[in-house]
Amino acid sequence: MKVLVADPFERSGLDGLAAAGCTVIHDPGLKDESLTTALAETQAEVLIVRSTRVTAEMLDGGNLGLIVRAGAGYNTIDVAAASARGIYVSNCPGRNAVAVAELTFGLILSLDRRIPDNVADLRAGRWDKKAYGQARGLARSTLGLLGFGSIGQEVARRAQAFGLDLVVWSRRFEAGEPFDPADYGLDPARRDALVRRASSPAEVAEAADILSIHLALSEPTRGIVSRAVIDRLRPGAFLVNTARAELVDYVALAEAVRTRGIRAGLDVFPDEPSSPTGSFTDPIVGLPGVYGTHHIGASTDQAQEAISAETVRIVDSFQRTGQVPNVVNLARRTPASHRLVIRHRDRPGVLAHVFDVLRRADINVQETENVVFEGAEAAVARINLDGAPTADQLGAIGAGNDNILSVQLVSL
Repeated sequence: MKVLVADPFERSGLDGLAAAGCTVIHDPGLKDESLTTALAETQAEVLIVRSTRVTAEMLDGGNLGLIVRAGAGYNTIDVAAASARGIYVSNCPGRNAVAVAELTFGLILSLDRRIPDNVADLRAGRWDKKAYGQARGLARSTLGLLGFGSIGQEVARRAQAFGLDLVVWSRRFEAGEPFDPADYGLDPARRDALVRRASSPAEVAEAADILSIHLALSEPTRGIVSRAVIDRLRPGAFLVNTARAELVDYVALAEAVRTRGIRAGLDVFPDEPSSPTGSFTDPIVGLPGVYGTHHIGASTDQAQEAISAETVRIVDSFQRTGQVPNVVNLARRTPASHRLVIRHRDRPGVLAHVFDVLRRADINVQETENVVFEGAEAAVARINLDGAPTADQLGAIGAGNDNILSVQLVSL
């Protein structure tokens, strides 16, 4: 299997792909037209990217069956275009969670103790213990978390070590998943820690001394930290964003920094350079009380090695079994309206006959599985359809092959 790696990638990952029998083409300079050309020329079956954008045009001339985002977020990939072409899109969720949580607390501590300003003044030859000796401290403050996936959970566990109370909102709880702090390694019974769930991002902001964002970017979450949410922060509160810039109204945030003493720690920005190095300007990073980092949340050696290993596992599974771990673009619910259940002797031609009747009836097969009974004498096929065969068509299926034992139609 031919694998094109279009971003910097760990040597251990490249070696792992080669050991799995893949032909590896590593060109971290590929992007835009050069990536389109490379996909067409190499006819690679797998594309691995980190920050490089993958567009619909890139997919048309190639032979891709799988795109792996060597990281968690996949908003740089045109997932809809990949889905329309039957190309799997997979990612590596949770592998960078500890790294992002560590940076999150680095930013929180920096905001509280103004560590970057301390360093800058010392380097400039200025000593001001009186000014920098004033800090609120973290213990008994409330940390509000928006998002409670793998990263949010790692942040929460570290927060308890700092004696922070926690208030949490997540879309998973909105969807009905129960919230029991003990399930996430948290101890709600500790005398020095309170853990509770909020009903909305605005409720979290209102309760928080520190608001930290750990949501994936999607259409429902885009702009979710709106002006209305930011306005609920108390004067002097901290906001930390190590997730995606598009989640936050940065204009409203800058105004809150200027007028209400909000302090912000930001690892992501709306218009970041597309290359690892380059010039960068954003008015918000020049505001007093704002500390920025270079979108480095997942950039620790430990995290990159873990992501590399997971990427190799995904590609190896695809190559050996045809199954892809961590797929993000399969339908969550079958689009089928009916299921045809065929109990049959396990003989050649049975399913070909069934599919031929369905084809002539212009009924599309959405999903199918064939489960074999012990002894391999009989099997049952479950075939999900986009429509219902008529009684005559069902009769044609049952009567047209002597190895069919029963035919059942179920509405979904």
